[in-house]
Amino acid sequence: MASKEYEAVLRLLLEAVQTVNDSRTKSTDEVPVGISNRHVHLSQADLDTLFGQGYKLTPIKDLSQPGQFACKETVTIVGPKGAIEKVRVLGPVRGKSQIEILAGDGFKLGIKAPAKLSGDLTGTPGITIVGPKGAVQTAEGVIVAQRHIHMTPRDAENYGVHDGQIVKISVEGPRGGVYGNVVIRATDTSALECHIDTEEANAMGVDSSTIVKIIK
Repeated sequence: MASKEYEAVLRLLLEAVQTVNDSRTKSTDEVPVGISNRHVHLSQADLDTLFGQGYKLTPIKDLSQPGQFACKETVTIVGPKGAIEKVRVLGPVRGKSQIEILAGDGFKLGIKAPAKLSGDLTGTPGITIVGPKGAVQTAEGVIVAQRHIHMTPRDAENYGVHDGQIVKISVEGPRGGVYGNVVIRATDTSALECHIDTEEANAMGVDSSTIVKIIK
């Protein structure tokens, strides 16, 4: 390669690297949004009771977080005052069943579910789950999902935050505003995304194309 051609290629490469760096600098507080509706995570034991011994979930759509997927299967959840049908099951199976509802669902079901991070089931109420082959009464596991942001440790370093940190997020637009008590969840298996539920999204006019900003 001639000297001038080499210099031209090198200049283009340097410009490309600078463009990427500039982009990262400009967006170090911006995060894409994922909106979740009510759903259920099942243990294998509960899955067997609800759908039949040895049942395997049927994936229909991959979710943003690696290894997680929406399933064809749905269940009915039943509380002291009412029931909600066709609640989507998400996979894969877990060690314990977890039922994530919206705050407003609690009035229909007749239960008070606390805002918790996924996996933190201490002090949560139970519920009846009904499937095509049987029913399960859980001793615990009903939560309203705490607002959180998934990211890798590298992302956390770039954003200047750390796992477990509580931050705020701001939303632009005619119904925009600020949400507090947003938990950073930094793990090696995470994909960058801020998770809020449909009630929170509707309150501020958020959709899947919305970008929120982290306020530390």
